[in-house]
Amino acid sequence: MPNIKKLLVYMAKCVAGVLLVFLLAHLINYKDYIWCMISVMLVLSPDGTDAVTLAMSRIKANLVGAAAGLIMLIVHPSTIVMVSGAIAITVAACTFLQLEASARSALAAAIIVTLHEAGIHVWDTALERIIAVLAGCVLGLVITFVFHSRFTRHSAEGPPPQQEA
Repeated sequence: MPNIKKLLVYMAKCVAGVLLVFLLAHLINYKDYIWCMISVMLVLSPDGTDAVTLAMSRIKANLVGAAAGLIMLIVHPSTIVMVSGAIAITVAACTFLQLEASARSALAAAIIVTLHEAGIHVWDTALERIIAVLAGCVLGLVITFVFHSRFTRHSAEGPPPQQEA
């Protein structure tokens, strides 16, 4: 039997992420919100014990993947070469930076950036997606902090113990 409390908290974090992305996209009239939402979901963790540490690791990995995608976008215009190169750079960078546990998030970010429709310039859509990925990472981190802050833990477990003077 799964831990119901852990399941409910993870469900609440994911739903909060969806609602925040939709709300912010509506407020700023942003239509390409899918990349932000994917990044939020990649940052969130079902386990509460190391949620903040894992979120930070996934954010670093997302930055690695987005940077690799941007590098390959600048280096080579062919989609197959661009995606393959970004994947290779991402895997190598995650290994060297000891982010192996978060490499899947980084790979998703690299794919999000490299597989894009061309805009006015070759790089404009990719930069929009990098911003969306970063915004999703920040939202995921904020949600993680809110759900795993000391205040939330204390209110769920009862009041914190009183210190004697």
